[in-house]
This record gives sequence, C-alpha cells and structure tokens, in this order.
Amino acid sequence: MSSSRCSGNMAEQEQRKKIPLVPENLLKKRKAYQALKATQAKQALLNKKEQNKGKKLKFKRLEWFLHDSWRQQRDRVRLRRLEVKPHGLEVPDKHSLAFIVRIQRINGVSSLVQRTIARLRLKKIFSGVFFRVTPQTMKTLRIVEPYVTWGFPNLKSVRELILKRGQAKVKNKTIPLTDNTVIEEHLGKYGVICLEDLIHEIAFPGKNFQAISAFLRPFHLSMARHATKNRVGFLKEVGLPGYRGESINQLIRQLN
Repeated sequence: MSSSRCSGNMAEQEQRKKIPLVPENLLKKRKAYQALKATQAKQALLNKKEQNKGKKLKFKRLEWFLHDSWRQQRDRVRLRRLEVKPHGLEVPDKHSLAFIVRIQRINGVSSLVQRTIARLRLKKIFSGVFFRVTPQTMKTLRIVEPYVTWGFPNLKSVRELILKRGQAKVKNKTIPLTDNTVIEEHLGKYGVICLEDLIHEIAFPGKNFQAISAFLRPFHLSMARHATKNRVGFLKEVGLPGYRGESINQLIRQLN
C-alpha cells in the first residue's frame, strides 16, 4: 500500500513540473510583432525630432530666465518685502560705527544693487568701508545685505585697519598714510592733524565723519593663501553674508 502511495506522489510531481509548450510559429509571430513595435516607436521619435527641429520651443520658465535673471527677480522680491517690514530698518542701539565688507559676487544682480554697491565704493570683492549707522544708511545697507557682511568694529580693529591698509585719495592718486603732513593738509580744517586723530574720528564718529571717511580709500582686504586652491572651504571660513554684530572683528583679523 505504501508503494502505491509513493507512485501516486511521483506522478503528481511529474504533472506539476510539466511546462506547457508553445507552438514555434506562435513564438515567431510574437518576436516579429515586438520587433515591429520597436521599429515604429523609433520612427515616431525621429519624426517628432524632425518636426521640432525648425521650431522655437516655448517654456515659461526659460523665457523668464532669458529676460530677467533669477538674481534680479530675487532682489525685486526681497526689496518689496523690505518695504512692508519697517522693523527690518531699525537702527541698532549703542553703536554708531559699522564696517561693511563685500564677500559675494554681484554678477546678474539688479541695477539698484549695482548702483548701491558703487555708491558704497565696494567695487571689488573683499573690500571694506566704514560707515555711520543712521536710518538712512540702514536702508542703503539692507539693499545690498545678501552680498555683504557687516558689524560693529572695536577701537583695536579700526586702528589695525588704518595702520596696515590705510590709504588716502589725493588728486585722484592713492597714497599710503605714512606722513602726518598729508593728513594735516587735507583734514586740518576738521581738527585732524595726525594719524591718531584720524583713528579717533573714525572710531567715534562725529559731525565730520562723512568728509573724513571719504578721504580714506576703501580697504582692500587680503584672502588666505589657500583660498585660490579651495575657494569653497575659504567661503565657509568667511561665513554667510548679513549682520554679524561684534563678530566682524574676527573677520577683520582674518582678512587683514
């Protein structure tokens, strides 16, 4: 009885393993049909390319990019938002002097940003200027804030910048501040007769700050030696643009 049961199980297994056969002519028809469909799809793609070869493709995003760069659009939106956010123009307390450094390129920005950068005399990247903190200068600063960083320098930073990189504009010529005679000749009417007087007038802005700061050329700060080889790493060290308060002193020591 056991032998009959085993023979029955083997017969069932053979039936399960049996694969249904497909006629050869049907397999040939399937293969020919698939080849025909592939050829038709390829020909349709070639015909579509020929039709669009002489046509101008129209994409809204492409046309917007050609007429107005994304930076210009971003500046326009940012300035529009700034008009409805009056708290963004508040003057910080307890500080009257700020130092602004340009750390971003301005390729493709709006014309307003370009004019403001030129008015601030920040034509070169990693150039810096002193400016007095007032409501008017804060409006000017907010226009170019994504491309510059700024903060409040201390007396030590002001002294180091002027002593190391101080230059004056005299008769359309740039001369280093190594002679007190030049300072007295051009700023003597403001009571500034030497380099120490100049440092004091910049560090503690008075009524003659605008004329005295205009006498100074923008400070051209130096980049680290490894910046040319590893620009991305150097920009991470410099940090992001915008307000950084008294931490600007650390950046001045890094670039001075």
